[in-house]
Amino acid sequence: MESRYKHVFEPLKIRNVVFKNRLEMAPPSPNLASRDGRVTPEFVDFFRPIARGGVAVIHVGNSVVDIREACDEERQLDLGGDGCILPLTRFVEMCHGYGALASLEINHNGKDSQFEKTGRAAYSASSFITASELQRARQTGRDPVPTIEMDAAKIRDTVEKYALAAQRCKRAGFKMCMVHGGHGNLISQFVSSLYNKRSDEYGGSLENRARFAIETLDRIRELCGEDFVIEFRISADEIHPVGMRFEETLKFIELIQDKIDILHVSAGLHGDLRYMRNWWQNYLMARMYNVHYAADIKKAFPGLPVCAVGSIMNIQQAEEIIAGGKADLVAMCRPILADPEMPRKYALGREDDHRPCLRCQYCGLRLIIPAVINCAVNPFLGNETEFPECRVKKADIRKRVAVVGGGPAGIQALLTLCERGHDVTLYERTDKLGGHAAAGSALPFKQDMRDYLSYLRRQAEKSPARIIFNVEATPELLLREGYDALIIAVGSDPVFPAVPGIQKSHVHWAPESDSGAVAVGEKTVIVGAGAVGVESAIGLRREGKDVRIIEMALDFAGLSKSAGGAVAMELTTLIEELKIPVEFGCRLEEVRDDKVVCFDMTSRRTVEFPADTVLTAAGMTSRSAVADSLRRCAPETEVFIVGDAAEVGTIASAVRSAFHAAAYI
Repeated sequence: MESRYKHVFEPLKIRNVVFKNRLEMAPPSPNLASRDGRVTPEFVDFFRPIARGGVAVIHVGNSVVDIREACDEERQLDLGGDGCILPLTRFVEMCHGYGALASLEINHNGKDSQFEKTGRAAYSASSFITASELQRARQTGRDPVPTIEMDAAKIRDTVEKYALAAQRCKRAGFKMCMVHGGHGNLISQFVSSLYNKRSDEYGGSLENRARFAIETLDRIRELCGEDFVIEFRISADEIHPVGMRFEETLKFIELIQDKIDILHVSAGLHGDLRYMRNWWQNYLMARMYNVHYAADIKKAFPGLPVCAVGSIMNIQQAEEIIAGGKADLVAMCRPILADPEMPRKYALGREDDHRPCLRCQYCGLRLIIPAVINCAVNPFLGNETEFPECRVKKADIRKRVAVVGGGPAGIQALLTLCERGHDVTLYERTDKLGGHAAAGSALPFKQDMRDYLSYLRRQAEKSPARIIFNVEATPELLLREGYDALIIAVGSDPVFPAVPGIQKSHVHWAPESDSGAVAVGEKTVIVGAGAVGVESAIGLRREGKDVRIIEMALDFAGLSKSAGGAVAMELTTLIEELKIPVEFGCRLEEVRDDKVVCFDMTSRRTVEFPADTVLTAAGMTSRSAVADSLRRCAPETEVFIVGDAAEVGTIASAVRSAFHAAAYI
């Protein structure tokens, strides 16, 4: 019986290459290549669950044509020599074994190649100093190095490197590749007048600026033949005010349409958080963010297969896009990382079991550390060697295990323990599961978190575990039950500044306001400019409330730490757009009935702000005393403290700590 997603699961044939459905894995960089840029067993194992999960194509990101001169990540694939071919066959054959097509995103970083990794200046269409190079130079105490404008001989050499890289893919068994022509990488550095300031045959008019791309595509076709599929990735709009805009992109597509087989439509640029948001969206942004570009291109070029990408969160949305004629294929990266089995789950009618992506950007931030890519909600990701096939091993001995606390850490522990076959009882002191994620998902723009919370609750309800609500798990209760093992996931409590008046009835924890658990007046002061405080301020301001933030720090450093750079920029932009005043260097001294009294640490004077409501967002503290009281309620070596109870952190740290504790009981 066919599924409800007949357009998504319709096969497609291009150049005699069969795509079993219309789903692509958009290209991630897992940081699992060897030091010399080769496929490793860990690399293959990383992609195995994705291949098994049902996508038609798996693209691997940022695979460089010559790692000696083009490198901007820690462990990229290097396609610069024939030595890459044999290891690549392991990846290709694994993908083909599951009916998926393997593909590499063939790239040269151009201006973004890092001096620290290559030991040489970066090449580009023209000579200039990038903002990221200025930053790295400051950090390492060296002079910034401008890019080298490629001369005609270097251009010919680089065209050949692209083509040979694609040919090596074909020799390894690939039936296709993706050529990266967007996001401000080398090809788009030639095409875009933002970077291309040349006056020769490769500069000036669009036809001249497109010459490098056309020569590259022509040479790939020449070496790889007519039976090889070329997918070309573009930024439909670079968004930059003097960059390449959509109208010019349409003219560029006219020049290359007969040289490519699939157009992969993204947007934005690398290297600048202001424009990265358009290809690396966060939870504050609309879903299906760039699909309108793909739809407009499809209208303009109806005979060209188009792939849409950008915050397409599930198969239902993919079906809507393809059925509506907006694209022929749909690519997802982070939603597939969060749940590699998503295509299969939808095909089998198990949509409710789909684990949703948070768009929290944890996966990408891991690459910046640098570290192996992981996922906040999928604890198997990046740990495929330890947990083959993304499964935990069944327990040798079935044990009675208690979990105390029903937040994300507690629920993840419950699910993992049940998968291992244990007899599990979870104690939750309130009347519902979710912990702080419940209040933390209440604001209208937290849909991604709400979806994840719903998923956790559904999975807990479907599990064989016994869940007991409205019960505080005391030492007496746990000892009386005599559990074999215990996972303590009692979470954290909000911090309230120790100042006069903090116990007044109009003072609350900010997320209680977000969820509607407490009433908010017309003039609210929020204490703390981290992610929690800023999100609450945005929510209240959008409701028409008068809101002000006070923050002891002198800038948004705490916001960047709690939310990550790209999300922090998004939040601060919203603060500016909504004209929410933020008082930096301002310490709360007292809460009164109609105002707050603060100390301005810059002017060294007392200031007052009217307030009929005060919301605190000054951080969290572990419920360590509660956790300590339960440490001896099972054999000591079988007691584990996880999530915020161990150390205040994120959904990612809560899920991972709970998973690892439960995986070995």
